[in-house]
Amino acid sequence: MKAIKWKWHQLILGLSCLLLTIACNGLLHPVSISPNSGFKTLKVATDPTFVPFESKNANGNLEGFDIDLMNALAQVGGLTVEWESLPFDGMISTLQAKTVNAAISGITITAERQKTISFSRPYFKAGLAIAVRANNQDIQDLKSLQGKKIGVQIGSTGADFAKTLPNVKIITFNSGPDFFQDLLNGNVDAVISDAFATLYAIKDGHLKGLKVVSNLLTEEFYGIATPQDSPYLETINKGLATVLANGTYEQIYQKWFDTKPPQLPQK
Repeated sequence: MKAIKWKWHQLILGLSCLLLTIACNGLLHPVSISPNSGFKTLKVATDPTFVPFESKNANGNLEGFDIDLMNALAQVGGLTVEWESLPFDGMISTLQAKTVNAAISGITITAERQKTISFSRPYFKAGLAIAVRANNQDIQDLKSLQGKKIGVQIGSTGADFAKTLPNVKIITFNSGPDFFQDLLNGNVDAVISDAFATLYAIKDGHLKGLKVVSNLLTEEFYGIATPQDSPYLETINKGLATVLANGTYEQIYQKWFDTKPPQLPQK
């Protein structure tokens, strides 16, 4: 009888050790979590220097059209946004490295960018414009930019467009506030940037002494960028479709631009 009890004691002890080993291995090697298995946090990159799309308020909190839109579509998709501030020229490489799940920062959908990252359906119709000092009467259109110093943001479509212009000197900057300040100081003759952001900043008083000349130089569409083959892209697109259909998108657009939004293509 004692021998039987001793064997049962050994068996129970052995099973306990086995269960403890399995538990410890589970702690040391956690199972990866996919978006469909309850993972609810979406890590999103943005460059908070692009007023009114994204910026930081006096309290250091993010605000802007893109911020409101991303939070709204995440809410309908059952996700919580974890924001990460990055310089604009680092967005693409960060997405390629898959260190963030998405990026929203007035990123224009282009064929070149689609070679290495993916985009949601278009969420904003935009375009480039020329901005100069308010007392400048020499620059009226593209032709009058010849022989001038043009400020652009590194990695932007404005920088790409400026490269197509003949006989101009391109000066690159890390952010919009930087090239606008150099324009005000007379260090560049004009800047090429997003028309909506420039007009908003002039109207809001942040860019006193500047004006936008000529018509839009281009027609562009912004998209929410993700790594290629992202499991989150479908959820993002469904969220966009929902806020576009239920009136939330129009409310956000009215809040930041005081007008009704234009129709957007699905692709």
